[in-house]
Amino acid sequence: MTYCLSMRLDDGLVFLSDTRTNAGVDNVSTYRKLFVFHPAPDRTVVIQSAGNLATTQEVMDRVQRELQDPGARASLATIDHLAEMALYLGAISVEVAASHREALAASGSDGTSTFLIGGQIGEEAPDIMLVYPEGNYIRASEDRPFLQIGETKYGKFLLELATRSPLPVRAAAKVALSSMVSTASANLSVGPPYDLGLYEESTHQVEHARIEADSPYLARLQDVWARHLNAALGELPMVEPGDVHLL
Repeated sequence: MTYCLSMRLDDGLVFLSDTRTNAGVDNVSTYRKLFVFHPAPDRTVVIQSAGNLATTQEVMDRVQRELQDPGARASLATIDHLAEMALYLGAISVEVAASHREALAASGSDGTSTFLIGGQIGEEAPDIMLVYPEGNYIRASEDRPFLQIGETKYGKFLLELATRSPLPVRAAAKVALSSMVSTASANLSVGPPYDLGLYEESTHQVEHARIEADSPYLARLQDVWARHLNAALGELPMVEPGDVHLL
């Protein structure tokens, strides 16, 4: 399992992915799930992946190969709209999964993958989209300006509570990392290192960082959360007579 999320804010975008692909008592492996592309001076594209690892690797290999092929019918360098890039990515994903479906079905495996794609092309506003295994996509909404793939449930409440479009990019990064830490604490299949990408509108530059398990920042973040959660427990109201119906 994995956890990836992206945020669309008034002044830019935030991307965050874990790198854990397998977890057990003595078997933990990592794989990059956040990929940054600058295929032309007027465009920046970030792709995040979740699902079958072999499928995601083959999809990303093909995206890279077509980007380097001047004769390719389409690529991240030639597609002019982010929505069309989402459909392009979805079509590759569907094709790759279909090519292995019979063999995977025989072993009881599911070869599908899900992707987040975001960025900015030319003068278009920055955007993020979730590409489903079927090849179609959805955008983030104005009321809910974030998207998640993978193990989404544990970190969702915090995102819904704190993520609003006017939130500055760097403040949103704190919310994203808090959501990730919450997810990793609840599910061993999600874990560091974490890949964080910050994009400020019209810069066509992604500030990209890897946050390791022994990062001092993660230690401080977890300490602050623990202290404030413990303090909040003391302020929670007690159940008073009349609040509930006794059975």
